[in-house]
Amino acid sequence: MPSSPTERQMGVWAATAVVTGEAISLGIFLTPAAMARSLGSPALLAAVWCGMALMTLAGALCFTELAVRNPQDGGEYLYLRRGFGPQIAFLYAWMAALVMYPGVAASLCVGTVPYLQALFPVPLWLVPALPALMIAALGAINYVGMRLSSGLMTVLNWLKIPVLLGLVGWAFVSGHATAANLAPLAARRAGSDPLGAAIAGAAVSAFFCFGGWWEAGKIAGEVRNPRRTLPIAFTGGVLLVTALYLLVSLGFVAVVPMEQIRSNTAFVAQFGASLFGPEGGRVLSACVVLSVAGGLLVLFMAVPRVTCALGNAEPSGPLRIFARLHPRFGTPANAVLLQTGMALVILMLGAFDRILAFIIFSSVVFLALTAATLFRGPAAKAWWYPVAPLLFIGGCGVLALMLLASRTVPSLIGAALVLLGLPVRRFMVGKAVAPAGLVGARNDR
Repeated sequence: MPSSPTERQMGVWAATAVVTGEAISLGIFLTPAAMARSLGSPALLAAVWCGMALMTLAGALCFTELAVRNPQDGGEYLYLRRGFGPQIAFLYAWMAALVMYPGVAASLCVGTVPYLQALFPVPLWLVPALPALMIAALGAINYVGMRLSSGLMTVLNWLKIPVLLGLVGWAFVSGHATAANLAPLAARRAGSDPLGAAIAGAAVSAFFCFGGWWEAGKIAGEVRNPRRTLPIAFTGGVLLVTALYLLVSLGFVAVVPMEQIRSNTAFVAQFGASLFGPEGGRVLSACVVLSVAGGLLVLFMAVPRVTCALGNAEPSGPLRIFARLHPRFGTPANAVLLQTGMALVILMLGAFDRILAFIIFSSVVFLALTAATLFRGPAAKAWWYPVAPLLFIGGCGVLALMLLASRTVPSLIGAALVLLGLPVRRFMVGKAVAPAGLVGARNDR
């Protein structure tokens, strides 16, 4: 990436919005209900959130150190390349750019359509095309400039916070929420899942509900004063997300008792109707659309930076095309087009649900490997080292084993899809060696 200081356009507010944006998305309305129904106890629900928050905070400390050491665009790809070499890094980029993130984008766009229909009278003939139109619009916004996409992303993601706090506050002020629905705090309700399975399932759900906080590392090259901004964004963002999930989860249960939660999607309607009557569905639908839009903007802004870093790092071959910046807009235009095009392809194939099921296991493994790169270089001079990386790696290992045990076939298929990147890289890159100094280059711009 060019080294002009003017490229660093994102301050603390924008960088923190990246951390919170994808974590506070559709999952904040659906996951707490599923977790509450399975766990059957407000105390267990809070304990799982706090446990995952501790693990997430440990990961955020690790990613902060990595981002400050490597304040360029690319995130996990950059860290893995410098820690474990170009092949492991390519496998991550192969999974992220071509499979995982386009699948996430397609899934979120499809999941948002019912909420758009609740808000606007969408013609039936237009409904099937809405996800594709959303993907194309997001791609166009990120194609024409970082300033536009960053500004819009920051506004939407910070707007979520008062909206969610307002929902919880109104629930208690209006009298619809009652502490009686939380009591007894520790006793499990009838019909809850077996304790071990409930905790394991809730832990996996909570971890992925927090998911996306690591995206700030991907756009580190766009951040002003990264040594100051990135630690605030990572740790502050994770703490903010934790507080919101705890408040929203307990607020939801205080309005709709656990015994009455029927399903994730039905719960959104139940909660909205309880607070706002017949218009509740529209109010909650607007909140969902706002939350998902902010998360999608983060995704479409961050992921092309990984592909661009891949193109910059490979010394030859067709991948170099993704390193080019638009001559007018200064954006990684070809990488944005790849992200948009792959999301449209996956959407048309209707394969996003299967792809996500396949890739979850591999994504956890790559998160653990990324944190492990801290042990491949100079030791971090921080009070939390080495406890934080060991805690995060251990937590990821436990989650990966849970996923492998419960979703063995999809996990193995996903791992095979990721490993398919090895012959692809050999075909596209050959035996070329990276130029001296590229892998270890440092640039604080």
